[in-house]
Amino acid sequence: MADTIWFETALLETGWERKVRLRIDAGRIVGVELGVEPETGERVAGPALPGLPNLHSHAFQRGMAGLAEVRGPSGDSFWTWREVMYRFLDRLGPEEMHAIASLAYVEMLEAGFTRVGEFHYLHHDQDGRAFAQPAEMAMQILRAADETGLGLTLLPVFYAHSGFGGLAPTPAQARFVNDLDAFARLFEAACAVAEDVPGAMVGLAPHSLRAVTPQELSILVSLAGERPVHIHVAEQAREVDDCLAWSGARPVEWLLANAPVDARWCLVHATHMTSAETLGLARTGAVAGLCPITEANLGDGLFPAPEFMAAGGRFGVGSDSNVLIDAAEELRLLEYGQRLARRTRNVLAREAGNATGADLFKAAGAGGAQALRAPPPVLKLGAPADIVSLDPHHPSLVGRSGDAILDSFVFAGRRDLIDSVWRGGERLVTAGRHRRREAVVARYRDAMRRVLS
Repeated sequence: MADTIWFETALLETGWERKVRLRIDAGRIVGVELGVEPETGERVAGPALPGLPNLHSHAFQRGMAGLAEVRGPSGDSFWTWREVMYRFLDRLGPEEMHAIASLAYVEMLEAGFTRVGEFHYLHHDQDGRAFAQPAEMAMQILRAADETGLGLTLLPVFYAHSGFGGLAPTPAQARFVNDLDAFARLFEAACAVAEDVPGAMVGLAPHSLRAVTPQELSILVSLAGERPVHIHVAEQAREVDDCLAWSGARPVEWLLANAPVDARWCLVHATHMTSAETLGLARTGAVAGLCPITEANLGDGLFPAPEFMAAGGRFGVGSDSNVLIDAAEELRLLEYGQRLARRTRNVLAREAGNATGADLFKAAGAGGAQALRAPPPVLKLGAPADIVSLDPHHPSLVGRSGDAILDSFVFAGRRDLIDSVWRGGERLVTAGRHRRREAVVARYRDAMRRVLS
């Protein structure tokens, strides 16, 4: 049955418009009226935005948020954080995976994300053996997305080695590891299961250059075909040093020279690049997957965003470790990191006179959608009804109009500005709360008591 929603203002494909009625049917926008008054009994909402894609998540890590913030005896880094992560996942089974992913996905919708790219590498049972259904853990991810209503691009991860040059995996990595034949079975099974989840898609993710050999990478790219290809790259300075020692080239430099990087690809992090790598990546049309909250939490470093964007580079944002799930905070921290490094303001606005928050929001939406092989996040006739409405009574929105609304969302507010979220025309979030929050949180509490006892 068709539904209508009246918005006092909405960010449409053509720009901001006032007094907008959207007619929705079968999950899509089938009518757009401008300059109209609300009808009696019609649903009325505040400023409307398209939902934002979250291009990079490890859902299970939501359960360890805050557990790796104790200083060790020597310098803490990504590598010491990784040891905490290995210990945490030792007790995660399928039901725990489902419970944690469900909470993460509820929080993503409440934060204004309407689709996620799940970079999924926790494949096997606690003893490292494959499940009878090789995609068992992927099924739990799909189940969580289906129950919460979040759009999903599932990215099964191939992980085979502990370091560059095909080093043998460590015992702590046993739950991640497959050979190519086993991974092909897992990938095929995940594709089959995803067919039963509305709107779900499947891509493929070689974990990183340290976890795959060049030969394996070539085979994986062929297996992916036209599906999205995501890969971690150049996140850490040590990773760059190790890649140089192995190949004589830096990670992004090696990929650009040896892999068919194009618009299908998302290079996650790409933090440590030379100017030549930055320009080279921008020219490929690939998306840089930036995760500012996690990159700050892990002490990764700052992505060369001004140079990349000036060269026409495309980017999206992701919540990665899910230590904090907040779409506005990802965009804010992306800009603030550049301000701190350069000691100036409004670094990532595309040109003089542009609103920085608005430019970041629009660019992250376009880049994230490309990376997840999803429809562009725009409100227009025929588009999916993936809509975020803001609270018109929030103090941070008083007197704002046009792109000032987005600037206030990004820089002067956060999740508390979000009132409602629709995904595929279905209202999942009302007054800032997901409709299944209470049940999901109860299940999460039970799972975490088992994991942490």
